[in-house]
Amino acid sequence: MQAGGRAVDDVTLAEPGSGVFGQAGDLLLGVGVERATDAVDLLEGAAGVGSGAVVLRRAAARDRQVRAAAARLGVGLVELAEHASWAHVVWLLRGVLDRAASGPTLRAEGPVLDELFALADACAALVGGPITIEDTQSRVLAYSSTQAVADPARVSTIVGRRVPDEVIANLRGRGVFRRLARSDEPFFVPAGRGLGPRVVVPVRAGTEWLGSIWAVVDEAPADRVMASLAQTASVVALHLLRLRSQADLARRVSADRLRAVLSGDTVEAEGWLPPAPWRVVVLAGAHRPRAAAADPGPAEVEREIDVWEAAARRRSWRHPLLAGFDGSALTLVRDAPGDASPGTWEWLLALVEEVAGLTPTATASAGGRATRAADLDRSRREATEVQRLRDVGRVTGTSTTVEDAWAAVTNARALGGIWTEELLGPVGMLREHDELHQTAYLTTLAAWLDHPGDPRASAQGLHVHPNTLRYRLQRLSDVVELDLHDPETRLALRLQLRALGH
Repeated sequence: MQAGGRAVDDVTLAEPGSGVFGQAGDLLLGVGVERATDAVDLLEGAAGVGSGAVVLRRAAARDRQVRAAAARLGVGLVELAEHASWAHVVWLLRGVLDRAASGPTLRAEGPVLDELFALADACAALVGGPITIEDTQSRVLAYSSTQAVADPARVSTIVGRRVPDEVIANLRGRGVFRRLARSDEPFFVPAGRGLGPRVVVPVRAGTEWLGSIWAVVDEAPADRVMASLAQTASVVALHLLRLRSQADLARRVSADRLRAVLSGDTVEAEGWLPPAPWRVVVLAGAHRPRAAAADPGPAEVEREIDVWEAAARRRSWRHPLLAGFDGSALTLVRDAPGDASPGTWEWLLALVEEVAGLTPTATASAGGRATRAADLDRSRREATEVQRLRDVGRVTGTSTTVEDAWAAVTNARALGGIWTEELLGPVGMLREHDELHQTAYLTTLAAWLDHPGDPRASAQGLHVHPNTLRYRLQRLSDVVELDLHDPETRLALRLQLRALGH
């Protein structure tokens, strides 16, 4: 769909007061924007995010100041007649966009979605009211083209493709979802708490609940209508099974493609990757805490991916790039300064904080920025390094990049080449002495190296008196010869002690 020469692929209700202007490619609906100054502010916000166009009521759209601002900013301006219903505009635009997006050239599940839209229209003809077909997570899969009832909950549902949280809470409090999950028959939900009356039709395949059909009605339909809705639900169930099967296939194809490019296979990668630069990120802890010694199996990794994918889609990343790789859940995000749109590093930081608010163990460990597809393998290895250090407590914080953890990563790489079975130099001798005489020379030396020239801090770390520390260092020098003034000696000693766990 085009507006003012720009491509439009989504509809967003603008909220200038909250700074909500959608994202690139959105058509912004200026509901309630009547003053010229507010309209200009909306146009500026739309230009800032690259929105496709802005829809305003006729009076605001024809204001000379507003038209000049639109021309200056290069934002398409769409005029809405004063008598036109915003609800009707939403149904019309969302229907055009969703039906266009469901074409087989863009989405493998397109034909199934087309048939679901047709079934929604058939149900709407039965009950004489608007219909939505939803999955078990209250995400809208299809809806009828006739939406004459201007129900605010309907507007928010169609625009966001998901039932608003406050509406879900309302219906859950009234026991609607409990009955929906257990019932096989359509049932009537009376009006209440700001919602109009509805008919709810469970969609099941055997004992499995697949989704539901929702109809906005004026009163409870006749028994014959309810029976027809139940029959339609059985047809919808077949389509939902097909949709789930195709979605699983599309997800596997996307994951395989991502795994290939993260392994170094960059053939044709530029054709489907988002614009560079990128980061590879290990996502962990949203499903369950990750133990340092544990090696998550494929099922655990898939559950981790499921949680992160659901969270990403809730925050508008329509096609998350997620895959399991070597026992970890990985994602690839774009990392351009100032870009916080869905699927970017700045956006992911906010997502991880949100998930961590519910599951405190949720974390993100990011590799370095990659400007070429060939660099993604390196970014993946760095992200894995950061995650391994997090697993053993060497890295903390909810979200950490390899740039943040450079010291720990450098030390870990150096330690990887140290053979603790055959330690060179005095550390091996001190280890033998500690084992034979029950002394604590290794921990004493490590504390001193961590706080050189500060006996009080070194002693505090060992929970001993500073004089005790000095005495141990004197006795230690009787066992081995050390030149602690030499920086190379101090570095070698510290690396060996760290390799031994000190």
